[in-house]
Amino acid sequence: MSHKRHSSVGVKRLARAPVFAALGDATRLTLVAKLSRGQPYSISQLTRGSKLTRQAITKHLRVLENVGIVHSVRTGRESRFQFDPQPMVEMKEYLEFVSKHWDQALSRLKSFVEDGAPKATQRILGHARNQERNFSYERPET
Repeated sequence: MSHKRHSSVGVKRLARAPVFAALGDATRLTLVAKLSRGQPYSISQLTRGSKLTRQAITKHLRVLENVGIVHSVRTGRESRFQFDPQPMVEMKEYLEFVSKHWDQALSRLKSFVEDGAPKATQRILGHARNQERNFSYERPET
């Protein structure tokens, strides 16, 4: 992997961290689930049936809005919030990318353990034996 490619992967990973953090809260996950039904909801609609205040719901919605998972549309005096699936699509793609690389790494480890480890161990032991044969120890004069 080139340095530029490695660097861009790191930058993208850092850009996803706030999305993961925003989704790490049960209340926000509940709001995302409700909003993902496809229709925009007002804060009072989202508060209905919840023990949270409108102010608390608004704070959670702002967190989700800041990472692009929801956006608000102003209709008169009321804001309605809608789900934007694009950040979730990007997260899914990233997790599939990570999963693929872990699968490859685990496959290489399995091959090494099953096939390469005994050969590597023999090579190391053989090298150590050769070193012992070539090593001459001279006692210091006393």
